[in-house]
Amino acid sequence: MTRAARRLLLSVFCLAFGIGPNLPAAQEAFTLEGHGGPVKGISARADGAILTASFDNSVGLWRDGVPTWLEGHEAAVNAVVPVAGGRVVSGGDDYSVRLWDPQDGSMRELGRHSAKVIRLAVSPDGLRVASASWDRTVRLWSLEGGAPVELAGHANTVSDVAFSADGAQVYTASADGTIRLWDAHTGEFLRRLVQHGFGINALLVARDDSWLAYGAVDGGTRVVALPEATEMGDFTADRRPILAMAHQPDIGRIAVGDAQGYIMMIDTGAWRIAEDFRATASGPVWALAFSPDGQNLHAGGIADAMYSWPTNGLDDATQMTGTERSFLKDPEEMSNGERQFQRKCSICHTLEPDGKRRAGPSLHGLFGRPAGSIAGYAYSPTLAEAQIVWSEETIDLLFDLGPDHYIPGSKMPMQRITKAQDREDLISFLQTATIPD
Repeated sequence: MTRAARRLLLSVFCLAFGIGPNLPAAQEAFTLEGHGGPVKGISARADGAILTASFDNSVGLWRDGVPTWLEGHEAAVNAVVPVAGGRVVSGGDDYSVRLWDPQDGSMRELGRHSAKVIRLAVSPDGLRVASASWDRTVRLWSLEGGAPVELAGHANTVSDVAFSADGAQVYTASADGTIRLWDAHTGEFLRRLVQHGFGINALLVARDDSWLAYGAVDGGTRVVALPEATEMGDFTADRRPILAMAHQPDIGRIAVGDAQGYIMMIDTGAWRIAEDFRATASGPVWALAFSPDGQNLHAGGIADAMYSWPTNGLDDATQMTGTERSFLKDPEEMSNGERQFQRKCSICHTLEPDGKRRAGPSLHGLFGRPAGSIAGYAYSPTLAEAQIVWSEETIDLLFDLGPDHYIPGSKMPMQRITKAQDREDLISFLQTATIPD
């Protein structure tokens, strides 16, 4: 008997005996499309709106499938959360933490780390935000402004953060393999809760602080009882690393996403694996969030879209599809030049005139064009004033030296193509693919 048939039989049984299953009735699956890069962070607001953070440097605030774009970050946005007063806080690769008011369109910077901001958490009262950064710190920001409280002491990047139920303490997870507990008001380190053998990428804490769950680089997915951090369950699968986690207490589910495209659902009542399905044929699951009522699970991966599925219909879920990128296409179908473009350029740039909301400007009509000259794109001052004209020579230098050395201070990510033949093949591909109609 298939899982769908078993689910139907269970529904008939529940109706006959006047009882209900522990999951809500199925809702419709849907997709939010419009971003120009992978979706890195998702949050669901109590009013039904959905927030998405993307590699295209923007935040989407979606109401009934229609986005309002919050733009101002200078690099990929990794995390977004709703806060008090209908406002939004985001953090990204440009090191900044930003506060938005969609009602009046205003935005101000709460502050900056010295490396990318990877996760955010909101205090229970909605008035403080914690930001986890690759600079090995967490900073606690008041929405009213002022200097942040800094939590410093991890030996490697901080990958996730969560507040305690009363907002008095903060939990942090790090690539140093530890989970630590801190005083949220003074920043004082209180104690180490977990020492894992590999880096920890994600954590979440029960609404009543009774347990903590975490996911690690080695695929470890574990739950420990608080306050002593004694192990309650090990749900490790042969997939690594764990990248995202979400909790919905009303339906008793934890969702766990990994780099191999799977989402595992853990039943927190019986502490067992309730579902385990492949959400995407290729690429990672970077972001997860439940709808406020628990009836849908939202997910983001390599696709330029957010997918949402009914939580009681995951066995019938349509997989996320990927944009045409290197690891989603058959290498035999591509020339080496196109393969270099897919690997090094395609997430940030399109070859079409409209740009498709990508993090970088369109490459359409690239050769002979002065750098920083496309109207409407927010170039860094460094690139806008570079006085570079794109040609075979300048593109070769860009990837030979790397953008950080050829145009230091630009928004282009640090990457090189070290082999001369690969650079030559990329240039040859672009000379054809970027020709205007």
